[in-house]
Amino acid sequence: MSVLDQATQRPARLLARVPGVAAVLAALILAFGLASPNFISFGNIANILSQSTILLLVALPATLIILTEGLDLSVGAVVTFAGIVLASVALATGSMLAGLFAGLAVGLAFGLLNGALIASLGIPPFIATLGTLGVAQGLSLVVTDGQSIVGIPRSIELLYSTTVFNIPLPVIISALAYALVHVLLYHTRFGTYIFALGGNREALRVAGVSERRYLIAVYALGGLMAGFAALLMTARMNAAHPTAAIGMEFDAIAAVAVGGTSFERGNGWLFGTLLGVLAVGVLRNGLNLLAVPSSVQVACIGGLVIAAMLIDALRSRS
Repeated sequence: MSVLDQATQRPARLLARVPGVAAVLAALILAFGLASPNFISFGNIANILSQSTILLLVALPATLIILTEGLDLSVGAVVTFAGIVLASVALATGSMLAGLFAGLAVGLAFGLLNGALIASLGIPPFIATLGTLGVAQGLSLVVTDGQSIVGIPRSIELLYSTTVFNIPLPVIISALAYALVHVLLYHTRFGTYIFALGGNREALRVAGVSERRYLIAVYALGGLMAGFAALLMTARMNAAHPTAAIGMEFDAIAAVAVGGTSFERGNGWLFGTLLGVLAVGVLRNGLNLLAVPSSVQVACIGGLVIAAMLIDALRSRS
């Protein structure tokens, strides 16, 4: 093969790696930009990024979980319950840090529980996390009696509205989270084992690596990130509500799936998840600007998943 052929094929190989969601994201930006004059503005773009931060914090560990051929249906309910505990403790103590530690503890507890049920007891991830979803959602309703928790310290509210060099603080937090997970997945032994859990578990057993330990660790990481997401959600709403994040697991799984992460064989791309989160964020924001009902928005996200996966399927056949 000549040098010229190699040079022409290299961009094609690079383009083939880009998930279909990238094309869908570009189409969404163009369509909403034409439909609404307010869509492409600095204020609205900053709003999209800020609104996407909570979903990104949930979708990042969801990528690792799916890479292990797992699933976490409980994350939305866990974020909700962690936010309730966070707000209750912050309201009682007047301390944002005390509330944060309490929320992280709740998220970690559910993450460890999910991991133990799946790795130690062998319960399928769908069943295990469906059960913990019910537990977390039930506790949220029992603790609050179905009512919102308001009057939380202003320091929590300021966390969401603060900017640094005109960049919203939640965006900076999510960027740091992405960088940390990227390093963890691609530059540590832990990340190598994550890919092996989904792609070649037998190799881990032969190497004497405890797959149970790392599987539990993945779900524990998901729980911790849910605790951080609870902080941002509580700050955004300036309150905690017993149904605040219910359904977020659907958006997270959709973002990971359209981003190119497979539910088998340990194939995935973290940057694809970021694109998936942005696509969901752009879609919801654009539909809100067009006053589309929330029930229709859920159907549109389903359509987004189908469109992105269809593009990938057609590309793989070509």
